[in-house]
Amino acid sequence: QVQLVESGGGLVQAGGSLRLSCAASGRTFSHYAVGWWRQAPGKEREFIAIINYDGESTYYPDSVKGRFTVSRDNAKKRGYLQINSLKPEDTAVYFCAAISDYGLGAYEKEYDYWGQGTQVTVSS
Repeated sequence: QVQLVESGGGLVQAGGSLRLSCAASGRTFSHYAVGWWRQAPGKEREFIAIINYDGESTYYPDSVKGRFTVSRDNAKKRGYLQINSLKPEDTAVYFCAAISDYGLGAYEKEYDYWGQGTQVTVSS
């Protein structure tokens, strides 16, 4: 079992940066890849990043590539998502999630565990 809790969201001006954290409990965090998703009001949940179990591989869809950076610290059982050059359209609830198979990271239903989300609001 892995429990995930996101933090670090908030209200930020356009052009600013945020670093979101994903704190995990449970002994097997390092066995899972960690994905990040977001959901804007009235929209479906969107895949935005994934990092494999040891941090050696990452993947971003083209929509966020260059502004988002995912990382992890297995010793601290934490995942991180750095977001730079924030835009109003980045406003959403951001979720971290754990998945056994890194290669299936773009598929929401393949994830084993989800956090409750943290709100990011970007003002123009």
